[in-house]
Amino acid sequence: MDNAIAHTATPIAAAPSNASLSTLTAMPAKAKLMLGVGIAALAAVVVALALWGQKGDYKVLYANLSEKDGGAIIAQLSQMNIPYRHADGGNAILVPSSQVHDARLKLASAGLPKGSIVGFELMDNARFGQTQFQERLTFQRGLEGELTRSIGALGSVQAARVHLALPNQNGFFREQQKPSASVLLTLHPGRTLDRTQIAGIVHLVSSSVPELSPKAVSVLDQTGALLSGASEPITGQGLDAQQLQYVAQVEASYVKRVIEILEPVVGRDNLRATVAADIDFSQTEATSESFKPNQGSEPAAVRSQQVSEAGNAAQATPSGVPGATSNQPPLAATAPLTGASAPLHAAAAGTAGGGSQRRDNVTNYEVDKTVRVTRNATGNVKRLAAAVVVNHRVTTAANGKTTSTPLSNDEVEKLTALVQESIGFSKERGDSVKLINAPFRVEALPKADALPLWQQDWLVDLLRAGATPAALALVALLVVFGLLRPALKATLAAAPARAPAMHVVADESLPLPGPNRAALEAPRNAERLDGARAIAKQNPAVVANIVRTWVKGDAT
Repeated sequence: MDNAIAHTATPIAAAPSNASLSTLTAMPAKAKLMLGVGIAALAAVVVALALWGQKGDYKVLYANLSEKDGGAIIAQLSQMNIPYRHADGGNAILVPSSQVHDARLKLASAGLPKGSIVGFELMDNARFGQTQFQERLTFQRGLEGELTRSIGALGSVQAARVHLALPNQNGFFREQQKPSASVLLTLHPGRTLDRTQIAGIVHLVSSSVPELSPKAVSVLDQTGALLSGASEPITGQGLDAQQLQYVAQVEASYVKRVIEILEPVVGRDNLRATVAADIDFSQTEATSESFKPNQGSEPAAVRSQQVSEAGNAAQATPSGVPGATSNQPPLAATAPLTGASAPLHAAAAGTAGGGSQRRDNVTNYEVDKTVRVTRNATGNVKRLAAAVVVNHRVTTAANGKTTSTPLSNDEVEKLTALVQESIGFSKERGDSVKLINAPFRVEALPKADALPLWQQDWLVDLLRAGATPAALALVALLVVFGLLRPALKATLAAAPARAPAMHVVADESLPLPGPNRAALEAPRNAERLDGARAIAKQNPAVVANIVRTWVKGDAT
């Protein structure tokens, strides 16, 4: 029996290369189809996983692009064979993170993105033979674009448009028209422009256009409100935006003083304060002149003095009885110790005898004059009204129970005095301070419902990142357990049914290779025994079928 088993096992061990081929050919058609489809699907899943693993993260190349620039950039990316995606409704273009900088440099060399706002680069594309009107219009468009870019660089401005009206200057016109400008601003939500920023925009536009007056520049916001030239009152109280801002700053400073002085006493969040300030923005100017009389011990100051003296003495004529006495010459002039000199006597005598003399003396004294010009400062505080509410005193017992007790009148008076001193209370000015003690009503705020785990952002991002590989892995499992495993089961189930026919392959009469068969007989029997034992261990069902056929006597 050992010889028969050995004879049967020898052909099986001798033809292992044809076992897989014979197994595949002996498989049913349905099993072959399932096996082929499963292997193809599994290979597709492996390839998809490899491609997905090689795909990098996409980052923003350009955002907030116009449709024209977006189309030009996409066309250029297609020519450069760079993959791209759209985001934010097509306003942003994404490319792989490893190619962002390379793509930007290449697009910049191609002049992209051009931008919807064009400046003086329009002058670079000047055409030959263009008219003077076209050249002037191109310059105007370039200047408008440059101003738009400059204004759009402000932090509060989201978008801007500038319209320039540049009349044609002609030397034959008697009155030249002046240029004007209009600026339309679109501000970011929740942002505003103060007076200085608006004045800066007006100054920027007026300085960029020759002979453009700042008064000819109009600045509007997206709601159509005129921002420039708003010096007229725009509120019912007669205050403009800058004055209202000043009032708010003054009131906030007084409120801060009150809170800083009371918080250490009553505790934080135990008081509420507000201050209303009446500010006088009127401007007055007074000029006065006062003349001071020259009085007192001080001598009067002489401003000017004028003395004029004139005399006309008549020639003395001889008089009396003709003779030696009347013909005597006049006496010599002498200067007496007292009285007038001799010539004056002569002059007086001459005057008396028919001469004339005049003497004028005019003295002007300085008159005191005081000129006083008084200008009152604007923004003076006319009146202050402060209102303060202080919470009851809250105490916590050892068991955790809280109780509130009102403040005494003495304590309320002390707190009121602190408030008065902190704001500079003036009774003559009409200031008023009101401080009351009342319990604060604390309402429990509803707790914000925590988002469930499946709505957390980190989990959503993780699921989005792992959705593709998880889906591919699921497909691979379905292929393995739905196609490959049934096909293999069908193959293994058909193998034992074909096992009894294997003994017909063995034939002891086949000649052994080699010249000396007797010399190889002993080793050959040992190998047969080892092969039979191995077959019995590996496939006991086949050996049992062979033994069963021998017992029944069907073996040949």
